[in-house]
Amino acid sequence: MSNKIEEATSMEEATLGGGCFWCLEAVFNRLKGVELCESGYSGGPKPNPTYEEVCGGKTGHVEVVRLRYNPNEISFNTLLDVFFTIHDPTTLNRQGNDIGTQYRSVIFYHDEAQREAAQAHIAKLEADRSWFSSKIVTAVEPLVNYYPGEKYHQNYYENNPYQGYCAYVVTPKVEKATVNFRDLMKKA
Repeated sequence: MSNKIEEATSMEEATLGGGCFWCLEAVFNRLKGVELCESGYSGGPKPNPTYEEVCGGKTGHVEVVRLRYNPNEISFNTLLDVFFTIHDPTTLNRQGNDIGTQYRSVIFYHDEAQREAAQAHIAKLEADRSWFSSKIVTAVEPLVNYYPGEKYHQNYYENNPYQGYCAYVVTPKVEKATVNFRDLMKKA
């Protein structure tokens, strides 16, 4: 029993926005050490926004995933490696055809260590121009709020793999992550 208690207390959280939360959730759900991946909204002042309000672009919220992970199995830096591989951090307020501030690239840090790690990660990527030809625009901001998305958004890709957006946008990101991070994937 003490192992369960120790394991529960060792969990950490991360909150990331990089376009549509369905894309991020589909990848992060597959990683070893990620115990929870929940789609939601963060960064805006309106309490409990709805999907329709956030999509309207007027709430200030970003579509995000909240991760609860075991740092003994996967590090915050590894989560950032995956994050920067599965979205384009060089396009301001846009991911592909998803346009608006609700799709911006952002790391909402939970503590000072995450802020420092995120800034160092971005600085390293900026210095190593082999990944990106343009400047990284990913914001690093304190987490001031988080609201879970509606129930139908949770595990959306798993529940709707043949839906058009999932088939043409999410699946390629899942495949890219599976190829690039094969050793990090949970066993099927």
